[in-house]
Amino acid sequence: MADPTVRRRRLGSELRRMRESVPLKLDDVEARLGLTTTKLSRIETARINVKPADLDGMLDLYGGVDDAKRAALHSLAKDGGKRGWWQTYRDAISPEYADLISLEADAKSMRCYETVLIPGLLQTSAYARATINAINMTSTPEHVSALVEVRLARQSVLTRPEPLAVWAVIHEAALRPSITSAPVMRDQLQRLLDLSELPHVSIQVLPLDAMPHPGMAGSFTMIGFPETADLDVVLVESLTSALYVEDPAEVSIYGGAFERLRAAALPFDKSADLIAKTKDQT
Repeated sequence: MADPTVRRRRLGSELRRMRESVPLKLDDVEARLGLTTTKLSRIETARINVKPADLDGMLDLYGGVDDAKRAALHSLAKDGGKRGWWQTYRDAISPEYADLISLEADAKSMRCYETVLIPGLLQTSAYARATINAINMTSTPEHVSALVEVRLARQSVLTRPEPLAVWAVIHEAALRPSITSAPVMRDQLQRLLDLSELPHVSIQVLPLDAMPHPGMAGSFTMIGFPETADLDVVLVESLTSALYVEDPAEVSIYGGAFERLRAAALPFDKSADLIAKTKDQT
């Protein structure tokens, strides 16, 4: 059995949260809807998908669901097994990375804070290769090339008919050519300047002398969806794993952290000036 897609996991976790907030036990739902506790548990843990009629019954029972959220959850159920172009690279990318690409494909917005790297959606090919080589210490040249291809293919979300709205706060340290050559870094900084001209791309720089801030805890990415904020997701990555934060209360904390980082960062025009100055000095 293939690993459940992130769509199915988002649906299952939201249904569990809604049930517990009523509150109802699985036995209670079984008694009222006729769905077995085993089936309900498998739906909530994303092991199986849910039929539209069963989903409507659950939503009616849990209550408090407006039309927009009902439509969003039905969309997740309909596309629960959907897999995209990235499956061609399933031997090269982790399930967590595939989840990120899947989320980006569905998302309306992305807010990210990066401490030492340029965000992947904003990278040049040469910069991507340099960083992937540095992070994936045991990768073969073929594997690195595949990962570069994936990273560049992800950037199509910036040029689709309804492009992903990206707001990146990048620490000034990430602008320095410490992980790649000066020519590569200059091209990368020019790429940031070019992208910042797009109406759906916002780039701010958090200066080195900024006061203490929530970003000191590390980088994170917030992925927003058009239907309802209840389904937003936060990605926190480490060297060996990726954590998807889906609980609305925790997602809200990251939202507050991003607002503080945005406020502490340089305005857009001064950020662009600093990027341009750093490029000229590199």
